[in-house]
Amino acid sequence: MKRLTSKEMLAASFRELAESQPIDKITTKDIAENCGYSQATFYRQFKDKYDLIAWSYTRDLEGILDELTGEAVSLKQTLLSAANYFQAHREYLSNLLQHTGGYDSFVKNMTEIHFASLRKVFLRLKGAEELDAETEMYGRIYCLGTVLFSCEWILGKYPVSAKELAQLYENALPGPLGRYFTQK
Repeated sequence: MKRLTSKEMLAASFRELAESQPIDKITTKDIAENCGYSQATFYRQFKDKYDLIAWSYTRDLEGILDELTGEAVSLKQTLLSAANYFQAHREYLSNLLQHTGGYDSFVKNMTEIHFASLRKVFLRLKGAEELDAETEMYGRIYCLGTVLFSCEWILGKYPVSAKELAQLYENALPGPLGRYFTQK
């Protein structure tokens, strides 16, 4: 049985607390005490709860995008995995969007996380060390659009299923980015 690291324990503690209260009301002390740690342990791992949120989300997203490195998993399946993640964590993510310091700041941070993760995928798929400027711009446009749309979907603005959401992600993929997934 794999033991959780202190970072993983703190993240699990935070998510557990977020199930029953607004995120802006949760303190680092609450997070640490909920899993039997001290606040000092929390601060050895994270700057603040927003650093914890970003670390946890990045880890989840990279786990999904790592599927693209294998030949057996298609872009379509990976996008569906992302949409299913949003569906499964919709309540938690909605709490994040509604109870953190600034919706725009949240969207900007999530866009950066998405782009950094997608950039790693592009570099791996192409065996390159740098992206050309055009691919970088298309990647940022795609991430900004899909993150903002996903946030609106999480908050209930668009009544589509996770499967339909994944199809929208696929349809919105700019042609120059699509080539990364068809030329392995």
